[in-house]
Amino acid sequence: METLTPGRLEEIAATFAAHHDIGRVIAALVAGSGITLAVPGWAEAAEVSYHAIFPFPHHPLAGHTPSLTLLRKDSLGLLVFNGRFHLYQGYSAAEVAAIPRLAGLLGAPVYVLTNAAGALDPSLRPGDLVVLEDHLNLQGVNALVGEWALWRQPRFPDMTDAYDPTLRGWALAAAREAGFTAQAGVYAGVLGPSFETPAEVRMLRALGGTVVGMSTVQEVIAARHMGMRVLGVSLVTNLAAGLSDTQLTHEEVMEVGTVARPRLAALLRHLVARLEEEINP
Repeated sequence: METLTPGRLEEIAATFAAHHDIGRVIAALVAGSGITLAVPGWAEAAEVSYHAIFPFPHHPLAGHTPSLTLLRKDSLGLLVFNGRFHLYQGYSAAEVAAIPRLAGLLGAPVYVLTNAAGALDPSLRPGDLVVLEDHLNLQGVNALVGEWALWRQPRFPDMTDAYDPTLRGWALAAAREAGFTAQAGVYAGVLGPSFETPAEVRMLRALGGTVVGMSTVQEVIAARHMGMRVLGVSLVTNLAAGLSDTQLTHEEVMEVGTVARPRLAALLRHLVARLEEEINP
């Protein structure tokens, strides 16, 4: 089994760039469980399986398509990661963070991640979107442990604005323009794969969490260490344990992802258009 190291990841990025005309990459987009990301007006230039990119064993997961889609529009490029790696699947923190690190090596200045999450705020409903303003890392690991912190400076990155305030403002404005409301909130990142108990939900609410999920935080830490601006959007798929009488299932997560696709598409159209304006004002 090959070990993922900073040097090996740099080789992977160089190989990908040599085999694909990526253009000037303006962002990387990551799809969460049951979520499909599409950007109208951009053409698919390539789709590459994660198996052909990342040098570690892969574990299939319903609701995730393990592939990287390269989109092009004139001289510009977009990287769309159709699914992610989770700690609860048995991946290491370094392997979970391989996606944002590859995006950064390929030149992406912006990292946009979506995820499926449970609502800790009882006012939220399935299908609502929460634009992340902060997170709680309760996963017991950090993507910068060991050699990865030494790979880039600073070794101790500041996380005050882990989620970019300007990008968050654009996303909230896009929701209003599209005719629906999104709110800002805090993502509580837990290990999983079991859903939380009612007592754990009360604890997470007391800590300031708005939504809870089993991904995201390792990617954000790595992306910020790479110098990328980060936007995080959580799709609420269910009320957390103790806030409703409904039994929690992964199938429910995927079903809500399909229903909410138009809302996510509206946000992405707005965001990508704003990024294009930044490049060509």
